[in-house]
Amino acid sequence: MSHGPVPAVPACSVERLRADFERLAEFHDPERPGWTRGAFSPFYAASRDWMASRMKAAGLTVRRDAVDNLIGTLPGARTDAPALVTGSHTDTVEGGGRFDGIIGVLGALEAVRTLADAGIALEHELRVVDFFNEEPNQFGLSCVGSRALVGEVTREHLDLDDGAGETLRDALARVGGSPDDLPEARWSGDDVAAFLELHIEQGPVLEHEGLPVAVVSAIAGIDRYRVEFTGRPDHAGATPMNYRYDASCAAAETVLAAERLAAEEGDGVATTGRIEIEPGAPNVVPGRARLWVEFRSGEREWLDDCGRGLDAAARAAAERRGVQADLHSLSTSDPVAADTRIRELLERGNTRLGLPPRTMFSGAGHDAAHMARLAPMGMLFVPSHGGRSHCPEEWTDLEQVATGARALAQGLVEVDRARRRDAAPGEDGTVL
Repeated sequence: MSHGPVPAVPACSVERLRADFERLAEFHDPERPGWTRGAFSPFYAASRDWMASRMKAAGLTVRRDAVDNLIGTLPGARTDAPALVTGSHTDTVEGGGRFDGIIGVLGALEAVRTLADAGIALEHELRVVDFFNEEPNQFGLSCVGSRALVGEVTREHLDLDDGAGETLRDALARVGGSPDDLPEARWSGDDVAAFLELHIEQGPVLEHEGLPVAVVSAIAGIDRYRVEFTGRPDHAGATPMNYRYDASCAAAETVLAAERLAAEEGDGVATTGRIEIEPGAPNVVPGRARLWVEFRSGEREWLDDCGRGLDAAARAAAERRGVQADLHSLSTSDPVAADTRIRELLERGNTRLGLPPRTMFSGAGHDAAHMARLAPMGMLFVPSHGGRSHCPEEWTDLEQVATGARALAQGLVEVDRARRRDAAPGEDGTVL
């Protein structure tokens, strides 16, 4: 077996990518805004039949597991080696775009085709996964497919109800899954060498800096809170300002406090994405207000500090206004760091292709965060036009997609060679 220099992957085909993106974009709900393709819709089901055909055309053996992950496999030269895995998702949010997640699946297929065209064979088996239902669904769960692969879909999850009588268990069965067989979908860590995901940035940084690609350092941890203020409803015309117990004003102060906490400390973000005011009439002083606040960061300490800061700010605002404040923690998820060695190999690959170095934090959640529990994980970002995402205006130039697919292919080659158990000392093929 030859242990020569690691080859540089040639450029990927923009035209092949264009054809795939245009065809996949045809699968969407014409009655909904943007390119809406919800995970339990007939449009998603039809798109994945097409995706299976594209995987087969790229030379992959295709199967679906109990949670309806779509898995395409390319054998490696060595049958005793664990698999390299790459992929993302093709479902969208309501009113979503054409690139979020999709680039990680179509880009992976183009990486497979480009490697084949160049005669570059991998020693490890390669699996390309179109993960089922990454986006939040009507049952309150996201990343269903990747959670299942690491054994994190529970019976309680399956019993989640959409509010109209259907459970997640029922919905999975309806689209062809086998919820009773979910344990069989779980992968062993011994069977996976590494996981790589290509994704759009979903923010403005790479475009503003004029850079083509970045290596992700960590995926955000996310903490969510509900803050409730209880004051006293009174007649808005007959109650002077200094006699009011206005819950909405305390809430408004807290919205700005959350923004201030994120702006003043570190590299995280805060969003108050939902506000409810009662009774909700212009001639009544608001007696109750509720806020839903989310903090995201790559550092757990930052998240904890912001949670404490939010609680203190809410209580101070409530005291000034003569109202009551109650803070409820809704959910917490820890940041997930990319594997240091995988990051090094992705950076090495980018250097080999002449791409400038850049690392950055991901403020969005990804399937990669769950796959990191199974194997060393790494991610690559490409620019998003205007920083837009989760909207119809979401766009990445196809030339930029091709650059990302090439960087992904190169990363797979770098990891493949680095995991050679019989690599010579000092060679690029140092064992991970």
